[in-house]
Formats: sequence, C-alpha cells, structure tokens
Amino acid sequence: MTATMLVDLDHLRANPVYDAGRCSIGFHPLHQYPAIAAYGILLIWPRLRLVAIGLLTHMALDGLDCFWMQYDT
Repeated sequence: MTATMLVDLDHLRANPVYDAGRCSIGFHPLHQYPAIAAYGILLIWPRLRLVAIGLLTHMALDGLDCFWMQYDT
C-alpha cells in the first residue's frame, strides 16, 4: 500500500510543482475523478484490492486536505 504514494509523481508535471493553495483533486492527472472511479473499480479484483484501497485512501486524504484548505485563512 505504501507504493500507492507513487501516484503523487504526477505532481512533477505541474508548474509550480508545489503550490500550497492548490487542491490536487481534479488538478493532477492521476487525481482526476475518472481516475478515482477507476481506482474504485479495482476493488473488484482480489489481487488488486490492496492497491485500490491504498489509492482510494490517498485520494480521500488529499480530498480532506482540500476540504480543510477552504477554511484555512
């Protein structure tokens, strides 16, 4: 499941690579809603279930970060 953190390599394509005010959900290619849906579909296959759980957990935490970013002043 730790290897699912490699999904953040898509951040390297952004300019600037890091922006404290940017929500990664919906911005980076592997953080788009169709990709998140594909991660959910991976839950069907038992051999890919841990990877899917890791990716969905990653997206949930990024989404939570975006949520809190709205209320950060």
